[in-house]
Amino acid sequence: MPQENVPYETTPRTTPRVPAAVGPHKGWTLVLASLGLFMVALDTLVVATALPVLRVDLDAKLTDLEWTVNAYNLSFACLLLTGAALGDRFGRRRMYAIGLFAFAVASAGAALSTSVGALLAARAVQGGAAAIVMPLTLTLISQAFPAEKRGMAIGLWGGIAGTAVAMGPVVGGAITNGLDWQWIFWLNVPIGLVLVPLALRRLTESFGPRPRLDLLGLALAGAGFLGLTWGLVRANTVGWASAEVISSLLAGAALVACFVAWQRRAPSPMVPLRLFRLRGFTTANGVSFFMYASLFGALFLMSQFLQIGLGNSPLAAGLWILPWTATPMLIAPVAGTLADRWGNRPFMAAGLALQAIGLGWVAAIADPGMGYAELSAALTVAGVGTSVCFPTVANAVMGSVPQQEAGVASGTNSAVRELGGVFGIAVLAAVFTGPAVYGSPDAFVDAFKPALWVGAGLAAVGIVSALLAPRHEGPHPIEATGSTARAADARAVPQMVRTDS
Repeated sequence: MPQENVPYETTPRTTPRVPAAVGPHKGWTLVLASLGLFMVALDTLVVATALPVLRVDLDAKLTDLEWTVNAYNLSFACLLLTGAALGDRFGRRRMYAIGLFAFAVASAGAALSTSVGALLAARAVQGGAAAIVMPLTLTLISQAFPAEKRGMAIGLWGGIAGTAVAMGPVVGGAITNGLDWQWIFWLNVPIGLVLVPLALRRLTESFGPRPRLDLLGLALAGAGFLGLTWGLVRANTVGWASAEVISSLLAGAALVACFVAWQRRAPSPMVPLRLFRLRGFTTANGVSFFMYASLFGALFLMSQFLQIGLGNSPLAAGLWILPWTATPMLIAPVAGTLADRWGNRPFMAAGLALQAIGLGWVAAIADPGMGYAELSAALTVAGVGTSVCFPTVANAVMGSVPQQEAGVASGTNSAVRELGGVFGIAVLAAVFTGPAVYGSPDAFVDAFKPALWVGAGLAAVGIVSALLAPRHEGPHPIEATGSTARAADARAVPQMVRTDS
């Protein structure tokens, strides 16, 4: 007996009926993946505008404020590649729904937090759940659209991701001002609970290569990056020359080196290092790292500058950032489409240059008495730059690897991106910190300006990676020989299973 709800070709009665190949529904895939992406990307910096309120309500220090963002981003980054592998192994639709549900539950935990420790724990769980959702959104979209239309779809994906990340402070400020900071997290609960059944019903199940999970690699990467981040953050409190900071940085670097060495010999590595032999993949990830280091570090301090330095409310601070946040949805889809014709390299380089110019402009004119018009002009330039970069980096990553490597390529790029954000916040906070920086608007601005110059410099460094990218690069086969190549080719064929009605 045939299974229910499986479409069949019309065939003569004497011929066995064979299930018809049915691809994913483009519209539902784009909508559901985009909504999940927006929810998890929004939470990357949704607490940014609420940081001054959290500092008072929870008696938090500067390092605590860093961890409210970095606990999410670090957990996100370290588990991203495992999230992508889980989707390939157990089904992308199934794991996407599980990730959405876990994110909603963790959001409820964050909303119920009454101490800094409880909030940080909930944020770390949120980041782990987002690590399942985020890479699968790009994989689902890349799989649903043919190569000639993928640039437009990824451009929209990049616009949504960029808008969500940049609008985090706006949404957080509005909710904090109108309700309370806990509602920043309560907002996710109904959205997640609605998306889960829709994803299970409307998305098409698919699988990628199914290697064993690299648990040792996950442990080494997580411990290594935690050690590096801990050292950078704690240096603000105990000093760069302290035994705690030095040992943490050295241990983190050693564990990351062990992770790279293990990836060379692991039977099922989290990060196939062969991908980094592709110039397009390596340079695009370099652009991602420095773009997000600059963006996250600047946003972390900018939202506080607008409240403490300029005396705005959380809502007003969010509105002042609007010129920075309004551009991605308008410009990113256009940039993604144009990149299909002209290549990604010029757009990545130009975007980083504009981001660096915009942030440097803000650093040059920052003053406790500055007006909205002069700040908004500089923020608009920075916003256009990030809007151009978001989709073209994603397009460069996905276009530089074979289609069967889309899942791990997406996960790797997302991990690099989040690690860049963690690095940027830690570095800019280290430059910013000092005695009594929260004591007066003048003291805050004096510390803010050099830190923002560093953020502009990080974007400028990324231009080098953009200029080293190939002008045009399509998917290249990864070299392999003998039985290894045959096994990889056999695993690479995506298995499409139609189970929605």
